[in-house]
Amino acid sequence: MATVSYRSVLRKTYRYLAASLLLMSLALSAQSARAAEVIPSMGMTRTPENGDDTRLSYGLAVRSNIVPMVTAEIGVAYRKDELFDGALESTQWPVTASLWLHPMPMMYVGGGAGYYNTTLHYPKTPLLASATSQEFGMHLGGGLTVPMIPGVASLDLNGRYVYMGDQKTDLPPNNFKADYWTTSLGVAFHF
Repeated sequence: MATVSYRSVLRKTYRYLAASLLLMSLALSAQSARAAEVIPSMGMTRTPENGDDTRLSYGLAVRSNIVPMVTAEIGVAYRKDELFDGALESTQWPVTASLWLHPMPMMYVGGGAGYYNTTLHYPKTPLLASATSQEFGMHLGGGLTVPMIPGVASLDLNGRYVYMGDQKTDLPPNNFKADYWTTSLGVAFHF
């Protein structure tokens, strides 16, 4: 009668456990590894100059993994705002680049920089012409990604603070704080 040693059973158990963990991690990484995701979104923005007044914004971003736990994002957005009781309209097309760190699979934090094409229009003052400027800005933020259809689509909730400093205007007080908060909800389509 053959006797089975305790150590040989333990070694076989460790091997099966290691093989199972390896297969599970490969399956999970294959599911989470994707070439890119396209994220159309709609959001709300609020500038410090307008108090509690929020405006709609629209965006489109492409996000891709560059190393484990880090994704890169390129995005474009559209937002329109009214300042000084409607005396000034600001229309903005930001093009941004971001790096997001994923400390947990569903959560990300990070920041980036952008090129902000801004047109200032004075609807109540016909003597002043519209002016367009290009400014550099930075943003910090984060978000949550909630899977809807695994491997196909997920909800993406993003919030960020955009720092642009002061912007000059032809109306008194001749400058205003161009910073703003934005929160957006989008659908990330995985490819």
